[in-house]
Amino acid sequence: FLPADPSKIDAGFEANRIFNSLDYATLQGYDFHGAWESQTNHQSQLHSPPDDPHPARFSIHNAVTAWVSRGAPAAELVIGVPAYGRGWSGVPSDRKGLYQLSTGPAPGTFEAGNEDYDVLKNRTGPWFRDSTNGAFWLYDGNVFWSYDAPTLVGVKGAYVKANGLGGLMLWSADGDDGSLVTAMFNSLR
Repeated sequence: FLPADPSKIDAGFEANRIFNSLDYATLQGYDFHGAWESQTNHQSQLHSPPDDPHPARFSIHNAVTAWVSRGAPAAELVIGVPAYGRGWSGVPSDRKGLYQLSTGPAPGTFEAGNEDYDVLKNRTGPWFRDSTNGAFWLYDGNVFWSYDAPTLVGVKGAYVKANGLGGLMLWSADGDDGSLVTAMFNSLR
């Protein structure tokens, strides 16, 4: 299990050496942002949009590029997909809740700011998709949830195939109703 943050890679991972001992490694493709931060953002975006205000510019693409440029074999990188979302409450309506300051974490079943996909898919409110950058969110006028829907998982599978990566994995299957695993399977055929 490898970090997605290039500064963490540089702080202690030598890709060309560690992959000599691995058949594959899972690259963390989620938890880029969450309610530990006061500003909403995408927790698992494929690309970092030009207007993303976070200086680290976390994204799956940036993480893959960082690992491959440091010597990791692309075919041995498996991208992690979340079966849960990260959420904030008290979010203003500008930009459909995106990149807004919140008053705190959204209520979750097991943990504040965290909810399973199989619960989020049934929440009311409009869903929004950034097809260009590979991000999906739900915003009901107060609560903002960033998570992966099956369509977005399909886009990530296409990215894996187009870039010769090792595949996808899901964290964690107990949050899925089967839709995300099916999307993973179909996108990698």
